Amino acid sequence: MKLLITGASGMVGEGVLHEALKDPGIQQILVLGRRPCGHTHAKLTEILLPDLMDITPVAERLTGIDACFFCLGVSSVGKSEARYTELTHTLTLGIARELARRNPDMAFFYVSGKGTDRTERGRTMWARVKGRTENDLAALPFRAFYGVHAGYLHPIPGLQHTQSYYRWIGWMYPLLARLAPHSACRLDELARTLIRIAREGHTSDIITVADMRR
Repeated sequence: MKLLITGASGMVGEGVLHEALKDPGIQQILVLGRRPCGHTHAKLTEILLPDLMDITPVAERLTGIDACFFCLGVSSVGKSEARYTELTHTLTLGIARELARRNPDMAFFYVSGKGTDRTERGRTMWARVKGRTENDLAALPFRAFYGVHAGYLHPIPGLQHTQSYYRWIGWMYPLLARLAPHSACRLDELARTLIRIAREGHTSDIITVADMRR
């Protein structure tokens, strides 16, 4: 497979990249982002673009891709709904439309969150915006679309971009995984799930934490 990964300078994207680099069935990986991901490998090519709102300067390089793992995202904390929508929905759809035009046989995976509201009518702002984003992505002419409803993701060793607070809360993961197994998984479990579904498909266009653990 040839993959495209976004958000590899963040914890989730880096974790997905970490597993993809180890998979012998993945021959080429493109990483699209604003900043270097901090990794080098024979099958890794970085495409850096300061403004991801407009990817036309690099669009010709984004062809022949079998799957996109879209791990780019921002927190809604401190943001208005309009600003969060711009950074979440507008940015994502702008990239996805260009990819769909050039890669109709691509499977597109959008790493969203547990609680994403596809009705777009709930009280939680981020969940509505993510739900609208998933609905609009699902309408694009990809081979397949999957909304990845991740919960708590436990980092794996060897990552450069793990957020510092995981050093203080990581001890809780074994307890959380036991008490709420459908709400927490390891980052490598998420990554291997995406890779496997990119190859084999899935029975639903939503990937849950239970799917990842299974």
